[in-house]
Amino acid sequence: MLLLVLGTAAGGGIPQWNCACPGCAGARAHLHRRRRHASLAARAGEGRWYIVNATPDIADQIEDRPELHPGPGPRQTPLAGVILTDAELDHTLGIARLREADRLQVLATTPVRQALRDRLRLGDVLAPYTDVTWRELPGHGSEPLDPAAPGLQISAVPVSGKRPRYAADAPDDEAWVVALRLYDPASSTSVLYAPALAAWPDRLQQAAAEADCVLVDGTFWDDEEPRRTGISSRTATGMGHLPIDGPGGTAERLAPLSARCLYTHLNNTNPLVDPAAPQHKRLARLGIEVAYDGMVIEP
Repeated sequence: MLLLVLGTAAGGGIPQWNCACPGCAGARAHLHRRRRHASLAARAGEGRWYIVNATPDIADQIEDRPELHPGPGPRQTPLAGVILTDAELDHTLGIARLREADRLQVLATTPVRQALRDRLRLGDVLAPYTDVTWRELPGHGSEPLDPAAPGLQISAVPVSGKRPRYAADAPDDEAWVVALRLYDPASSTSVLYAPALAAWPDRLQQAAAEADCVLVDGTFWDDEEPRRTGISSRTATGMGHLPIDGPGGTAERLAPLSARCLYTHLNNTNPLVDPAAPQHKRLARLGIEVAYDGMVIEP
């Protein structure tokens, strides 16, 4: 299994265009601190790649990785499809950017697909440009990620019913937000990717315990961060993101795992966006890492 970390930032990226917080100011002054929106690329087979979450940065993220460049044919691309963990704008707006494709395959759960097609009218918008095929993410059992290159298996682990704001009145469904489990039968290794966590159900804990590598939501360091920094009147959990630190924080859930554990989806207010922040050492003592843009993961 081969994974490319295309981005590790939460909504807005780092720096965010309209923000002068210390994290954004630091990223403007030091280019190595910049982070694109959180995304992965997973190799399903030779010359066959799937991107997890289509962010507003998707074109630049593809250009950053030679493995994703087109060729040798003038319109030949290794991008075989897009996988969605939820329906948030930060994870779906990039689909429209891929309209130049001859065809596009999108894997998503039923509520996510319905939100994009019925609320955002994405199917109607893209129909004049490209042929979009919607494929259901398997919630029970697993299936080959790419039928054209059988090997890597995929399954979805329902996490929460957190809806995007544009679909706030949509029906309840536990599959609004999922974690992805990628399993490679050849090496018997698995990766769990959960960039948005409003809850930590037992099934997620079981999937994490069975994984060789776990990448999870690290949006906020602690629950009071949004209110303390003035970006919201709500707490981290109130905004739909479990904090890293504190009682019930995700760090205490990750620390006992035997898997390699990394945080992604960092908000610009998170002290972890500063490489010199002492919070990095606290995580290191627990055996937990912070993912960075351009990281290559081979579990």
